[in-house]
Amino acid sequence: MLSSQRFDKIAENFATSEVHRSSPTMEALHETLGPQTGSEICDVACGAGHLALSFADELPARLVAVDPAPNMLASVHKLAAERGVTVETAEAYAEELPFPDASFDLVVSRLAPHHFRDMPTAVGEMARLLRPGGRLAVIDLEGHEDPDIDALNHELEMLHDPTHQRSYTLTEWIGFLQDAGLNVPVARGSQSESRTGVPIRRWCEIASSGAEAERAIRARLAEAPAAYREALGIRQDGDEFRIPVRTCMVIGVKPLGGVR
Repeated sequence: MLSSQRFDKIAENFATSEVHRSSPTMEALHETLGPQTGSEICDVACGAGHLALSFADELPARLVAVDPAPNMLASVHKLAAERGVTVETAEAYAEELPFPDASFDLVVSRLAPHHFRDMPTAVGEMARLLRPGGRLAVIDLEGHEDPDIDALNHELEMLHDPTHQRSYTLTEWIGFLQDAGLNVPVARGSQSESRTGVPIRRWCEIASSGAEAERAIRARLAEAPAAYREALGIRQDGDEFRIPVRTCMVIGVKPLGGVR
């Protein structure tokens, strides 16, 4: 797929990206999940593996990172080696995960599902991997319930990264997890991956968007209604715009009966 080819080329950007390394939402996820000592954890569409590796200090029994881009997996191994962490990797798409049913206690995916081409299948696969009582945690770009604001958001994301598929609303995410047979005790919208907002230039640099796309994003934001920008958490700082990387966080729990 084009997305895996594209991310193969920019893997180093994600390894060094401040947005991907840590965020307020990642911190909130750890607080919500609690310690994962002894857990078997799988990070789907892991990128450079920052989320998977963030669990290493909690002494899980197993860490697995899955991504379709080989260079992303190479970045995972490099970062893991630097931290003295043991991690398994698998090259695969979220829609077809190469593990048996009920293989993990926790499955996570962050800042990736908006690239998935078949979300119901991908969520179903991630849910399939859970043991009864296991949890699926997703942090991803959030769509907006207002169709006009959502259209602006989608346009900006497509300019930023042409392999973007769609940012789903919190309501849609809850539906995906419930349709996969999970209970959804945690669903938080209007989260942010950056406390200060990412300047447009840096936002485009991380994704290798290119100068033309950066100019188009600036022009589109300049002409957009201020209320639309405010609704998306985008603020103007002099001549610069700052992107919050607006996300939602959902956690689904597989019933103890294991029924889907």
